[in-house]
Amino acid sequence: MTFPFKLTAEQILQFHLQGFLSIPMPISPPEELEWLIEEYDNLFATHAGRAEGNQFDLGGADDDENNASLPQILNPAHYAPRLNEGIYLQNANSIVKQLFGPTASAGVAHAIYKPAGIGGETPWHQDEAYWDPGYQYFSASIWMPLQEATVENGCLWFMPGSHEWEVLEHRPIGGDIRIHGLEMTDLTPIRNPVACPLSPGAITIHRNRTAHYAGRNVSNTPRRALILSTGLPSQPFPTHRSFPWNEVKRTARDERAVAAKL
Repeated sequence: MTFPFKLTAEQILQFHLQGFLSIPMPISPPEELEWLIEEYDNLFATHAGRAEGNQFDLGGADDDENNASLPQILNPAHYAPRLNEGIYLQNANSIVKQLFGPTASAGVAHAIYKPAGIGGETPWHQDEAYWDPGYQYFSASIWMPLQEATVENGCLWFMPGSHEWEVLEHRPIGGDIRIHGLEMTDLTPIRNPVACPLSPGAITIHRNRTAHYAGRNVSNTPRRALILSTGLPSQPFPTHRSFPWNEVKRTARDERAVAAKL
């Protein structure tokens, strides 16, 4: 592993043409991955952020009586500041400046955990479908597994070129308004998707409208992933648009967030 991490001209072109890029070389050294796993596992073991709605089940009703199939923590570095100190973050910042320009920077956005054997799938979706429809975005997400990511344990799949699509219709997973996670309602545009298995500390990076998916974790080990966000400043969307799939949701996560603010 070298620093600063240097992309090839072919990699930069692929990212902009296909809307995603898989970088098989780790951006985090083995000794760093060891302490990242310790910090990561402690966050989920202690339910960091749950009281304020930042820890929740992305794929289920998020009640306290059932095991979460897809637990997520927003802003994990708020609860584990050491996450902001890693070499992986320095390398990520080097990469995004090559893709977006010198003003771009990367920061830890969230952590998604797929428990061994019961980790649920992350249905096909576009990240922008979760966001404020009043803005237009030129952003990307970096996905870094802390252990090997395979088809068996839930590596990411991407639809090449989908970053050029409009935001397609989504709904809460299974049509259940109690669930925070979203899924595309029509999968007919998904043709010849690309699976991106990764070694520990390697990454994928994808645009805000790139359609992507991750399968269930049917392996006997948990799948840990850190997600970083990057991009250029958002701008007001030139016309009115709405994302009704977010307006109908009534989640326990939102209830906890409101209660914490009160």
